[in-house]
Amino acid sequence: MNLLKGKKGIVFGALNDMSIAWKTAEACHAQGAELVLTNAPVAMRMGAIQELAKKCGDAPIIPADATSVEDLEALFEGAMEHFGGKIDFVLHSIGMSPNVRKGKHYTDLKYPWLQQTLDVSAISLHKTLQVAMKLDAINQWGSVVGLSYIAAQRTFPDYGDMADAKSLLESIARSFGYHYGTAKQVRVNTISQSPTVTTAGSGVKGFDEFVAYAESMSPLGNASGEACADYCVSLFSDLTRYVTMQNLFHDGGFSNTGVSMEVISKFAKDSADGTEA
Repeated sequence: MNLLKGKKGIVFGALNDMSIAWKTAEACHAQGAELVLTNAPVAMRMGAIQELAKKCGDAPIIPADATSVEDLEALFEGAMEHFGGKIDFVLHSIGMSPNVRKGKHYTDLKYPWLQQTLDVSAISLHKTLQVAMKLDAINQWGSVVGLSYIAAQRTFPDYGDMADAKSLLESIARSFGYHYGTAKQVRVNTISQSPTVTTAGSGVKGFDEFVAYAESMSPLGNASGEACADYCVSLFSDLTRYVTMQNLFHDGGFSNTGVSMEVISKFAKDSADGTEA
């Protein structure tokens, strides 16, 4: 449909073909966008981003640690040099928690690791936006999207300090969205996606069980990574020019469902089985 024809964007965080960022890059390219891909140097050694670059019209890859202002400056300057002008959209798909990775309980966090979690998973969005604004790197009516999760609003025991990071991410999107919108009409939003099978998500304890639970709670079922990519495309397009400072739930209705009949039926069955026993 060429929804992004003529638009130019930066996609952060594509690790492999399980990544939402990877799927979003493919969807943006299919809709006519030109791309620059980026990830932290250490993550790039683990992934297959060169393969994605070929799929996206030989898109250039500019390594950048999103916690480094200097790296981000080099990224935006390099992207503008490649495109011959400003950028229209940015996807922030970055999240990492050493505490979750190492199995630390939320009540027994290592605080240096917590600081790293917040810096990588949330403050990096502020740094990205601040650098872009100072360099005047994003076109008027441009769009920035960060990927979030409902643990920012509700407690999920095994999500650990990533919940705090997502809460901060959403706050930054609201606060910076006001200032960027006032100054340059650039819109900033977050998408709260269904639990999705990715390299990062699958590292959370009990993840597979929770995916099944969310599926049974969501009237439309869990939203796939491909569907999330399509939603990102819509937010990068001109069809959503007046949507900003929002946390947008893309979760098949999970966020507004108190309980589903499928879950009730399961508990009724378990109760009946227990009574018979």
